[in-house]
Amino acid sequence: MDRLTAMHVFAEVATSGSFSATADKLDMSRAMVTRYVGEMEQWLQARLLQRTTRSVTLTDAGEHALRRCQQMLALSQDLEEETATTTEGALRGQLRLTCSVSFAFAQMGAAIADFLAQHPQLKIDLDASEGSLNLVEKRIDLAIRISAEPDPLLIGRPLARCDSALVASPAYLAAHGVPQQPADLAQHRCLSYANFGKSVWQLTRGEVVERVGVSGHFSANEATTLMRAALAGGGIAMQPTYLVNPYLHSGELQAVLPQWDLPVMTIYALYPSRRHLSPAVRALLDFLVERFAGVPW
Repeated sequence: MDRLTAMHVFAEVATSGSFSATADKLDMSRAMVTRYVGEMEQWLQARLLQRTTRSVTLTDAGEHALRRCQQMLALSQDLEEETATTTEGALRGQLRLTCSVSFAFAQMGAAIADFLAQHPQLKIDLDASEGSLNLVEKRIDLAIRISAEPDPLLIGRPLARCDSALVASPAYLAAHGVPQQPADLAQHRCLSYANFGKSVWQLTRGEVVERVGVSGHFSANEATTLMRAALAGGGIAMQPTYLVNPYLHSGELQAVLPQWDLPVMTIYALYPSRRHLSPAVRALLDFLVERFAGVPW
């Protein structure tokens, strides 16, 4: 039995919960999928999956086996990529990244395209999402996250600072007036980020700190959605400058209270461990650090 293939098949079944879906994804017959899973169970002398007519679920032994299989499969892929890189002098394989939707839209799409132009034999899979992911379980090589305090269990490499600005459309400000001081925000329609500063915005000027309770009819967990609402005249939004600078330069959005500062965060590249960092990940890290060094936003 090819145990590496058997582990791959078992991991796919465990993840998808379906023998048929695994057969389609791996381009093999359902009978072959069943055979590989059966041989895994015979090898480990344990039932790994509970099968019913409607579902496939992991047993306790299956959960332990899945974690180990994922680790071994990841190591196998790392070995293949590192060996290919060493013998052929070019980066190969596939990298899995994750970052927020707004950063993917505004920055990472173009950055990845430029990086792949330098390394045409690489493949990159980007998961643009707002939720936190288990990097080990999802086999994520690199996570780009914006935070004041990154996860202490991960290795973090700073890429750039993340400034924010209050913005609104000229039409909204013409209709509702331009705030002259932070307290005026309480009288405006504010577009709130659901996971950060939803009801209280903090502004600073020198030694003066103002915390303003804001209210609005629209909140979202994702920055580009709030930006589109601001462009449509929906209110005042707190936005990362890496996203809204082009609209400020074009005049489609205007800065609100520009003499006041908003909290600054840091854009980090996060990864689980230095021990198994492949040459491709190291190359991408160095590329991103250089690309975002001294960026105008």
